[in-house]
This record gives sequence, C-alpha cells and structure tokens, in this order.
Amino acid sequence: MAGMRILIAPDSFKGTFTAAEVADLIAEGVRGAGGRPVHLPLADGGEGALDVLAGALGAELIDVETVDPWHRPIAAQLALAGETAIVELARASGLHHGPGDPVRASTYGTGVLIAAAIDRGAREVLVAAGGSATTDGGTDAVRAITERGGVRGARLTVLCDVTTAFVDAATVFGPQKGAGPEQVKQLTERLDEQAASFPRDPRGVARTGAAGGFSGGMWAHFDAELADGAARVLDVLGFDALLTDVDAVVVGEGRLDGQTAQGKIIDAVLHRVHGRLPVIAVVGSVGDDLGAYAERFAEIIVASDADALRRAGGRVAEFTSR
Repeated sequence: MAGMRILIAPDSFKGTFTAAEVADLIAEGVRGAGGRPVHLPLADGGEGALDVLAGALGAELIDVETVDPWHRPIAAQLALAGETAIVELARASGLHHGPGDPVRASTYGTGVLIAAAIDRGAREVLVAAGGSATTDGGTDAVRAITERGGVRGARLTVLCDVTTAFVDAATVFGPQKGAGPEQVKQLTERLDEQAASFPRDPRGVARTGAAGGFSGGMWAHFDAELADGAARVLDVLGFDALLTDVDAVVVGEGRLDGQTAQGKIIDAVLHRVHGRLPVIAVVGSVGDDLGAYAERFAEIIVASDADALRRAGGRVAEFTSR
C-alpha cells in the first residue's frame, strides 16, 4: 500500500532542530520511500509556539524593542493575525538570554510585548509560557502592561505546558533556572507574599505556576484564561480534521521519557488519536523511565541528526505500507 498519507506532527528537538526542521527532514525520507507526508509542526505552548501558530494563522511577525530578564535592551518578535496576537514569553524572558541572578529575573519584557500587541489592535493575546528564566509571579509583566494602559478589554490566554500551582513554581522549576536551595526558599516565600497581595489568590489553582508564576499573575490581575497549551495548539491547527484523511501519525521530540505523559504535546496527540491510527515516535533519545508508556506507540525510532531523521522517515513509510 505505497503512497499512504502520513501526518508528520513533531515538536522541536530543543537546542537542535525546530519543529518545522524535524518535520521537513522526516518528510524527505517519507517521500523517498513512496509515502505522502502531511506537514504539521507542533508545540506544547512553550518555546516554538510562536513560529508554529504564526505559520498556521498566516500571522505577520512584528519586531518590538523590549528588555531581557535582566533588563538589557533587546528586540523580540510577536505575531499578529487580524485581532489575534501571539506572544512567546521565552522571546523576551527566556533562559536562552544567558545566565543571571534567578531572583532578579523579570518578565517585564514580556509585558512590553503584550502591551505592544494590544497597541496594534489585538483583542485576543495568546501567550506561550514555557522556557522562562523567571520566577517573579508575573509582577513585572503586570507592571509593564499597566504602565502602558492595561489590557483595554483584550482577552489574555496563557498557554501553559505545566499544571504546577503558583507557590510551587520555585521548588519545581527554580533549580533549572539556576536557583540554589536558599534562593528557592527566598523565591517561594516571595511567591506566597505576592499571592496574598494579588486581587485574586492563585495559591492552589492549577497552571498558575507556569513560567515562574507568570500565568498566576495574569490570572489574578487580568482574568487571563489558563489553557492547556498542547490542546489549544492542536485546536488552532485543526488537528482533529486532519486525522480523518491520513493513515498514520508521526510524533517527535528531543527526549521521550516519563515526563512526556505530563502535559507534553505527544501525550495530547495520543489522546486525540485514541488508538484509531498507528502513532510512531521519532525522538532524539529515550529515557530509562519510559516504562509501559512505550506501548502507546506502534514504533519508536531514535534519530538525533539530519541523516537519521531522513532515514526515520523512510522507516515510517515502510512501516505504514506493511
């Protein structure tokens, strides 16, 4: 059954390939083996979401002068499609801006981007919250937005890639942002104090801890919707409709492990497919803790470079034609 249609729907391989690059390489292999690839690069609401959603919505990319987590001037992009804007928090407030004091790390630059989107007529702003360097409870973003006139009736939706509650953000994510034990304690105490002072108390509310409490700050001050990032991305991209016209689905990410089942895009895809089609994982590596979760996939292929991704595409086409 050569020529089967294969939906290629990977996330990025962090630090190596974007989701679009992964999809392109796998598609080359699929075509070379006689299959028909359907491109659908994905993101789970964190890094890479702006590119994925902007491409799907035909959005215009706009450069904005803002600041990084330590208030150094930078330019960062937002995307605008009609009255819908997409802001990726990591563009201004992400870890990739380099090391710095995790206690001082600020979301002010992301607030500038949100305000800039509203200035340009956005009535809905989708904020992808992953990849932050910050644990400021979103307070600096709130300040930046307020200084520029507030949300002015625009709806904010924070695309969350975790379900962590507000005060737990420092304990769960602080170490990966460079915080030592004493700093984690200091940040946790600060988050607790902030929560008590907010217009609404985010303590105990799921997803309010995303991006070091940024999501909770937006929820408390601007009534932001806190959405499952992976599910919302799939909805925007029309994933369910595409499933009706393909024979198999390929997912991918840099590392497939026990955390994949906890809000990652691959798990969201598996739930949508719900056993109707074979799902093949093409990943950079597989964790020792994957366990029985491996049984959710028709096949798992490890591919960590361009040539290996092309070969994986060929294997996918051969697998689906059996």
